[in-house]
Amino acid sequence: MDETKDLKVLFHDFEDEAGGFELVAARFCYNKKSLDCISFWTWSELLVALKECQDLLSASDSSLILEKILDCVVTRLASLVVASPCTCSSENTRISWWFEDLLVLKIDLIDKVIRMSISRNIDHATISKFLLCYQRSRFLTATPTEKCKIMEVMINLLSLLDRSSFSCKLLFGIFRVVSSLKISSHHKSILENLIGSQLDRATIDFLLVPSSRRKAYVYDVNLVLRLVKAFYIEGRCFLLDSRLRKVASLVDSYLVEVAADSHLSPSKFAALVLVLPDDARESHDRLFQAIDIYLEVHGGLCEAKKMKICSALNYAKLSTDALKHLARNPKFPSRIAIQVFINQQSKLENLFEDKTHLVDTFSSSVFAEESIDEKVSSDQVLVYAKRINLPNKAEHLDVQLQGMQCTITELEKYCGIMQTQIGNIPRTRLSSLGNNARFLPKLCS
Repeated sequence: MDETKDLKVLFHDFEDEAGGFELVAARFCYNKKSLDCISFWTWSELLVALKECQDLLSASDSSLILEKILDCVVTRLASLVVASPCTCSSENTRISWWFEDLLVLKIDLIDKVIRMSISRNIDHATISKFLLCYQRSRFLTATPTEKCKIMEVMINLLSLLDRSSFSCKLLFGIFRVVSSLKISSHHKSILENLIGSQLDRATIDFLLVPSSRRKAYVYDVNLVLRLVKAFYIEGRCFLLDSRLRKVASLVDSYLVEVAADSHLSPSKFAALVLVLPDDARESHDRLFQAIDIYLEVHGGLCEAKKMKICSALNYAKLSTDALKHLARNPKFPSRIAIQVFINQQSKLENLFEDKTHLVDTFSSSVFAEESIDEKVSSDQVLVYAKRINLPNKAEHLDVQLQGMQCTITELEKYCGIMQTQIGNIPRTRLSSLGNNARFLPKLCS
């Protein structure tokens, strides 16, 4: 109480860390009544307060002051009425005027801002662009630990956004970044699921990711297998045939690329060719091409491993040229050639039945006056086709396949003759058919 000395107030056990007293003063001054005026602060004042809070508060601290400031900041971002400080009329600039202002915030505060922004229905595409901008800016001075933290938070936030709000290219760019960082396996799995959900938008260049140094093969085959499985998991409720076809085409292109890798094991290659169901592909020609390349490079495979790889082939979805090449290819198992022969014979029989049915139907209704020579020609084709039987030995397959091709050629020639005859029919004869003329069968397409 001595008036000659200054008064002092002593706080026992008071934390002496920097900014401790300022924090106490802020909590004392900004009580619930005083916080109501924050909503009237300018954008610059809100930013200053937000920076002060991140310097004073720990990452896990949640104070009334911080929540109120964050609420005001996100409200300004969500409001279309508030004009941006930028006078530029560009649409992109008008949307992203706040990007640079928030780049100074630490990742923990960014996490809070973005989560609140998502709850306020701020455009997800704008949010994803900001996250990419933030990552590029902060990486310039961040430590490896800080980079891991930034990428993990970024992956978590992207998983909360609509899949259409970011591109497949962005996701693969993030994947390349995190490949050199030690982020958790949990976050890697989240990222792969995000990529898998957009796999139909990817290109072959995205999938050609080098394998780790511990693996002998060139490309990371396991990654592609996981991405395809993630594509099924993510899209199982709304998977369209068009999306599945795009993924199948992408996988076939990838198979052709990796088939020449001499270090790629048969089990991994078999897993790749079997990762998609049969109905995913309209044609199996590219798949056959990849298998052909693989068997050429890996000439010492046993029959069992070859059959496992070839089990993915659907011979009904192979073109005539591919079937001919497959039947004459010594790299494939001999049983494959027999199955190809059976498939070719089945195709020929179906073709012959279809052509014969059309010819008989049309002949009975229109060509009652068909010449005897043309009937003899038709009968000769029929007799030649019926002479085809399954050989007992695989070495005769090539001869039989040539006979099939000859038969198909004869049938096509016969169809050409029939079409010529149709064109030469006098108009008076066709008019006599009445309204039925419009339903004349088309023999060859």
